[in-house]
This record gives sequence, C-alpha cells and structure tokens, in this order.
Amino acid sequence: MVYFILKPLLPFLLLPVNHVPKNPFLPFFFHEILLFTLLLCQEFISHSIEGIKNWSISMPQTHKSLKPMPFKKESNFDDIGLHETASGKMTVLDLPELPLDCILKKLSPSELCNMACVCRSLKERCRRDELWERHMREKWNRVIGEAARREWQLQVAERRDINIRGETGRVKWKVWMGRLACLWPLSWLKRKIESRRNVWRSSPPDSSLVSFYLALESGRFSFTAQVYNRENGHTGFLMSCYDAEVSYNARTNKFFARYPPHGKRIPAIEEVPWERTRAPSVVTSANELHISDCLTDLRPGDHFEIQWRRSKEFPYGWWYGVIGHLEMCDRSDRRCCCDSSETIVLEFNHYPSGSRWRRKTINRKEHREDGDENYGFYGGIRKIQNKEEISKWMQFWPAQVL
Repeated sequence: MVYFILKPLLPFLLLPVNHVPKNPFLPFFFHEILLFTLLLCQEFISHSIEGIKNWSISMPQTHKSLKPMPFKKESNFDDIGLHETASGKMTVLDLPELPLDCILKKLSPSELCNMACVCRSLKERCRRDELWERHMREKWNRVIGEAARREWQLQVAERRDINIRGETGRVKWKVWMGRLACLWPLSWLKRKIESRRNVWRSSPPDSSLVSFYLALESGRFSFTAQVYNRENGHTGFLMSCYDAEVSYNARTNKFFARYPPHGKRIPAIEEVPWERTRAPSVVTSANELHISDCLTDLRPGDHFEIQWRRSKEFPYGWWYGVIGHLEMCDRSDRRCCCDSSETIVLEFNHYPSGSRWRRKTINRKEHREDGDENYGFYGGIRKIQNKEEISKWMQFWPAQVL
C-alpha cells in the first residue's frame, strides 16, 4: 500500500530539482546527484515490492494444481536466421545465392524493407547497394543531379563528424552509467541504453543507397533541382526552367519547391508534379555565369538553352530558344553563311514577331554576359543535342503566342 502511495508522487519530486537555486559553495554536479538519488529510491521501492509479490505468489495458496500447458515447439528465426523450420520445410535462405539475389532484385522498395525485418541475414542482403541502384535509377535519376549527390555526401560527412564528437564527449558518461547499470538493477536505465543500441544497430548506414533512397522518399532530404514554368506556369516564366530547393511529398506524389529570392519578392512555396521537375542541366549554380563551350558549333535550327536574368540581383534561369538566320540571309541551305558569321541570332518563337523578346544577337567569339536593366542580362548558352530534352520543352509550348 505504501508503494502505491509513494510511486505516483516520486515523479513530482523530480520537478523541483531543476528549480533548486544554484549555490556557489555546492559542486556543479549537485543536481545530478540529487536526481540520481531520487531515481535510486524509486527503483529500490519498486524492486522491493516486486520481491514481496513474487514471494507471496510462490507460497502454497491452495491444494489445486495448475494443469500443465501443452508444449509446442516454436519455429522462428534467430539473429542469424534459421534455414529450416520445425516441420523441416525449405525456407528462402536455403536457396542458392544466385536465385535468392534474383528474387530480391524483383522486389519493390517497400517489399525489400519488409524482407529486411525477417532476420539479420536478410537484413544485410536487402541493404546492399546492388539492389537499390535500380530503384534509385528508375525513380530519382531524372531529378537528382551531381549537385544533389554531393550535398547528400556532405550531410553524411557532417553527421559522422557530429556523432564522433558527441561520442567522444559522452564516452565517460556511457562507461560510468553502463557499469552502474550492471551493479544496480536500474530497469529504466538499462532500457534506455539498450534502446539506443538497438536503434543504432537496426538503422542502415548513412552512406548506403538505401539510406539515401529513404531520405528522399520521406522528404527529409531536400535538394536542388530545376522546375519548368515556375509559379504554376506564370506568363512571365513560360518556356523557362529555374533552380529550386525541392523535397518529395509522398502523400501527393509531388514536390514542394522553394525558389531563391527574386529581388525583394520572396515567392511562396508551390507544389509541382514530376513532369515539371528535372535534374540541373549543368553544375553551375543559379547565381554563377555558365561558361559557354558550344558557340563555335551553333548553326541555324539548333536548339539551345540560355541563361537570363532580369537584373544583376536576380538568379539566372534557363530559357529555351532556337538559332535563327541573319536578316541578310536568304535561308537557303546552299548559300547560307550564318554558321561562319561572328553574329549569332537567338530566336524565342513563343513571343510574337514584334516583341522585343523575340530576337537577340550575340557575338560568337566574345560573348560572356550581355544586356542591360531594360532587356535583362543574357548569360551562358548550352546546346541541346538530346531529342528527349527537345520533346520535353515542346510539352510546355504555349497554346497561343504570348
């Protein structure tokens, strides 16, 4: 009876510990000792009452004996996985290496995660990078670029350094508490230490592909990608592609996109589908000028993307266009000399003929960044040679001229 009266009150006795005024004459670990003393009292009372209960139960209370429970041999996997069940039937672990690997390669990501929970042997097999390379390639390669992979590796390295520093700072505490838990039956302390160990053992390594995949799938890892026609296809951004920090939303199968500040205007976060998202076409960031290496190869009819920004304070976006002919050219294949001219004509045919945004001329040999505050600044050029990229741009072609 005394235990049931004191046990609910013990947690409340811990509350004033943190509010005890600090005394300069007391050692700095006075609060920890006081807290630990209360925990010892709670554990002592708890184990004392449990011992009395067990002693009273063991005493003969009646002459009636309990019926023996029927014994049934259980068939389960141990830490390394049993290869045979109680009935002697073959299990999946009895298969040779090659058939087992073929089966695991056919599983989906969710099925691989479920299979990894069966036993330790399957857990190690299901976490191999060879099984997750295909899933990463099929789902994430179209939006994950080299910059995102480097960012993930940096996060893994930073997390490893933090863990190393944290483990170094807490090593004495862990050793002391571990020895104390062995000497005194502190059930709460043991459960806490063992739970941390089990979580560390059950979680995959951060450097593995399965960790990368799960971080992307859960939305915990946000990365840099590019979004077509930002801000839900706003007229001022048609046929453009801008950098954004995106994170996956598994509930809607879309991405949350946050764009860099556009001058003083901070755009809201929008949700974009897979069709409007791609991996960055170059490693150059949105605030850097891309060095053009294709100016000598540009010919009339070639498709390209060019950096453009409204002001020096704005980030670059990539805009789609086609190389056009000079005004003096008769557009004949035999007599066209536009490819040998130092002037390159950039055409943005989704604008009307009389628009100031329709045509732009640049110097083939000396082009860096060209423009002013009225017409914007044209940066680096990238030639599009992949037909899939061209067809992707054609999907966003406006139904009518702007």
